[in-house]
Amino acid sequence: MTKNEVKNSKNEPTNLLVCGGAGFIGSNFIHYMLEKYPDLKIVNYDKLTYAGNLGNHKHIENNPNYKFVQGDIVDLEKLNQVIQENNITHVINFAAETHVDRSIHGGSKDFVLSNTLGVQMILDAVRFNNLEKFVNVSTDEVYGALELEDERMFTEDTPIMPNMPYAAAKAGGDLMCHAYFVTHKTPVIVTHCSNNYGPYQFPEKLIPFFIFKLLKGEKIPVYGDGLNVRDWIYVRDHVKALDLLLREGIPGEVYNIGSNNERNNLEITKMILKILGKGEEMIEYVTDRPGHDRRYAIDASKIMALGWKPDYPREKFEQGLRETVEWYLNNKEWVGDLWKKKDEMNKWMEDYVKKTDKPQERAK
Repeated sequence: MTKNEVKNSKNEPTNLLVCGGAGFIGSNFIHYMLEKYPDLKIVNYDKLTYAGNLGNHKHIENNPNYKFVQGDIVDLEKLNQVIQENNITHVINFAAETHVDRSIHGGSKDFVLSNTLGVQMILDAVRFNNLEKFVNVSTDEVYGALELEDERMFTEDTPIMPNMPYAAAKAGGDLMCHAYFVTHKTPVIVTHCSNNYGPYQFPEKLIPFFIFKLLKGEKIPVYGDGLNVRDWIYVRDHVKALDLLLREGIPGEVYNIGSNNERNNLEITKMILKILGKGEEMIEYVTDRPGHDRRYAIDASKIMALGWKPDYPREKFEQGLRETVEWYLNNKEWVGDLWKKKDEMNKWMEDYVKKTDKPQERAK
């Protein structure tokens, strides 16, 4: 089987295994799919690490088309069992260790196990059970970094050259997907998405981390000069793209997903301060983290050619960010449950700030 031979194939999921469905993007994906496809059956397979949160699914836990199974993607025997018992036809994988700071300051073993070996185990399960399609959700960080003045963007043909241990482990999973397609014709698609924002995000990531600290009246730490650029996408726009690829994506292909919304960290910080009615005196500039990639930028023209486009493009980013802040403000029970895990939230960041130099002045 070649890419051309499967070019016109369309697969309609009936029984979908969502690995890592208790995390941020996985949770939003499950909500979206159950809303859009009332006959679709979903099994949420999640290890429930510190970032997994079954509270994200309280309102659907009694849905007869939804089922939760606790399990690790490196456990091939359990994967096979769950797939067979639930007549799974399709798999999508969100399960991963994703916090860059943890991969730098806390060691990388768990990242390699989940992001590389875990992907290989899913690939073996897809092969063994002859499933119709597997979408592996990866990151634009596998491409490395661009300079601020660089006009280029990451395309699907950009060489993989990760700089962070997290990204290197994700790249390992991506390469296993390519190898399994070429060697075994495993029907796998890899996606590379830019930074997501939206509801249910664990507060170790920039936007909810800053919101949580400001709600406690604490200053928010900005690395270096704050000019590092990321391409931000609203999480529901991302999951809409993944839904399309489950149905119409071509096995063996890679798809970049982004909304052409490059923003630097300082710009994001000031937007959040404005929305919460806080002043810039709440910013604390801290020593930059090691190897901090300067800029990411996604060329998403390939998936747009399939008919996808974001509902929150660049010109609606501030609206999406405001809605995200309001979601955290309006979901006090969810936020309160996360406070109970405060010792696990951004401990690496807090320790790093304490160990490094005193807060630095903003770069002139």
